[in-house]
Amino acid sequence: MALQSIPEVILSSGNAKAMPVLGLGTGGLPFVTPEAVVKAVLEAIEVGYRMFDTAFLYQTEEALGEAISQAISLGLIKSRDELFITSKIWCTDNHGDRVLPALRKTLQTLKLEYLDQYLIHFPVSIKAEANPFEPKPEDVVPMDFKSVWTAMEECQTLGLAKSIGVSNFSCKKLADILAFAKIPPAVNQVEMNPAWQQRKLKEFCEAKGIMIAAYSPLGAAGAVWGTKGVLGSEVLIEIAKSKGKSQGIIIVTKSFNKERLKQNREIFDWELSAEECKKIAEIPQRRANLAQFLVSETGHIKSVEDLWDGEL
Repeated sequence: MALQSIPEVILSSGNAKAMPVLGLGTGGLPFVTPEAVVKAVLEAIEVGYRMFDTAFLYQTEEALGEAISQAISLGLIKSRDELFITSKIWCTDNHGDRVLPALRKTLQTLKLEYLDQYLIHFPVSIKAEANPFEPKPEDVVPMDFKSVWTAMEECQTLGLAKSIGVSNFSCKKLADILAFAKIPPAVNQVEMNPAWQQRKLKEFCEAKGIMIAAYSPLGAAGAVWGTKGVLGSEVLIEIAKSKGKSQGIIIVTKSFNKERLKQNREIFDWELSAEECKKIAEIPQRRANLAQFLVSETGHIKSVEDLWDGEL
């Protein structure tokens, strides 16, 4: 049976290219080898994926760029323009004068002329000279949201990023940006799954025209910070493969197994009944990715409540 095409959405940025609602993420801890990334991306393209998500932090930008080049050479796609590519700026570059150079470096690494989407990875700044992967408490500093977002807007104005957005932003931090933004965030990429449904944030983003992109839609049970609350849920085991069908969001999955890539593609001909939706709504809620490495009693962010503005 032929797979149904992946639905697409138009972002508020006005980007002429629609964004597929299902894509492949390339992040992982421990870090994924370049060979594994190239193989997974090529296999994903073969089975119909067209949206790929990377970030400076993941250290997979170069491998994704290589996979795109190989996909063109192999005739799997005619050009890079058939793909929707997202990357993210890391906290050490969350400074107004470092945003544009960081994007240019990402494009050089990917060997691309533009990104379809560029996101602020976390609403936190780390001193530029700090170790980006192991910051000390004193390295975390207040973020100048206005200067950073103004620089992000310049990235879009220059055409280097067709749309701009954020990741891991609370309602409060989104409101802070919206208060002065000339170009509002098109997307907020956040942890979202049946065990962390983010109802308040979803309602806020819908009201503001911001699309939510969900990472860890299955809970990232294998990650150091993940939860078994999705794949281990009695309710979801009973409902089986109808996870996420009626959420109305973009989904960024991570699987480097070709058969699971195919299985993830088969979600669009499922429906949840009203009773199933009710059962899912009653699943106990808990944020799994607390990003505690950014929190210290002696640092700028003293608690996870401060980082997430109480949205726990």
